[in-house]
Amino acid sequence: MKILYCLTFFCYLLIAAGAQELPAPSKASLITRFPFMQYTGGVMVVKAKISSIPDSLRFILDTGCGGISLDSATCAFYHLKTVPTDTVINGMGGQHKVSYLFNESLHLPGLVLNNLNFHINDYSLLSGVYGEKINGIIGYSFFRRYIVKMDFDSSMLEVYTTGYMNYPKAGSIIRPRINRLPVQTATVRDRKKIGYNFYFDTGAGLCFLMSTAFTQDSNVLLKRRKPVDMQAEGMGGKLPVKLTVVKLLQLGKYRFNNVPTYIYDDESNVTAYPSGGGLVGIDLLRRFNLIVNYAAGEIHLLPNSHFNDPFDYTYTGLGMYFQEGVIYIEDVMPGSPGEKAGVKPGDILVGVNSNLSNNILEYKALLQSAREKIMLLVKRNGELKIIGVQPGTIF
Repeated sequence: MKILYCLTFFCYLLIAAGAQELPAPSKASLITRFPFMQYTGGVMVVKAKISSIPDSLRFILDTGCGGISLDSATCAFYHLKTVPTDTVINGMGGQHKVSYLFNESLHLPGLVLNNLNFHINDYSLLSGVYGEKINGIIGYSFFRRYIVKMDFDSSMLEVYTTGYMNYPKAGSIIRPRINRLPVQTATVRDRKKIGYNFYFDTGAGLCFLMSTAFTQDSNVLLKRRKPVDMQAEGMGGKLPVKLTVVKLLQLGKYRFNNVPTYIYDDESNVTAYPSGGGLVGIDLLRRFNLIVNYAAGEIHLLPNSHFNDPFDYTYTGLGMYFQEGVIYIEDVMPGSPGEKAGVKPGDILVGVNSNLSNNILEYKALLQSAREKIMLLVKRNGELKIIGVQPGTIF
């Protein structure tokens, strides 16, 4: 009888709650629309100002960032008052304590975000990778406040108020788990098929990354594959990685075959293994127009004109960075096509084929031609040399 009474009372509460009319959610409305740029690997960069600085700054738009940040050199240049803290930031390349710039405002075209606390990081390496000054990263502090549409057909960003959103009829919705960072289940198939959790990371200029621990424990990769030694760049500096492919990666209902994949020895456990296995990056995600709706726990995926773009399987083993107007070859991986061709660390890259623009993004794009000999004009010890490099391919 006691159990029956409790159940009856519980049902009464449900009926009473259902009898109350809940207010309909307001419809999301467009606040502003402005362009974004894309750098190597599809990384999105927007221009914005903070209230203490009159100049426009460049920010990477990054769902893989749990807050918002500024470059330490930018803070020093503009004499911004930062406060040391005991807060530890965990990112690719390691952990370190950070200072903060408290209670600032970010001014995007047609939109101002107030009461922001920027953590401070050194982004000089990222600036060297892209050949443009990277002043900061915009992450969760932005996405939690708005619905954000990323249109890769038009390179336009639209920002909406939170509320009911009319998604396009085409495409589909995924529902990641969002605890500052979105985590989505995806299916990987190579030697075997496995579903696992991966970060949804628009700030990672790659297609797919798995941690070494995940690949070893899951035994997901074909044994006959021979990953290529590579180098990537993270928050803490340069990172040794391996490059391979997986036969299939499925995100929601969408399937991609022979996806370039990085294997990363995640000593700081940024990928949160065993809860997560790695991340899906922007070079795959840019194949959709995205509507990121953290408030509803939803991301809408709409295949766009880039959906069937071929993947880049090439590699040279050359690490090049733009510093003070010059592009240096700083790293040459042992056994790589670059080393076999005779490129040396310390070489200055003057041109690629007939391109003498001194634009590192253009040079990197030219070096993505597989099985084609590419002529590098380098300066070594004050002398110009022409070196022919034939990029390798992992597929």
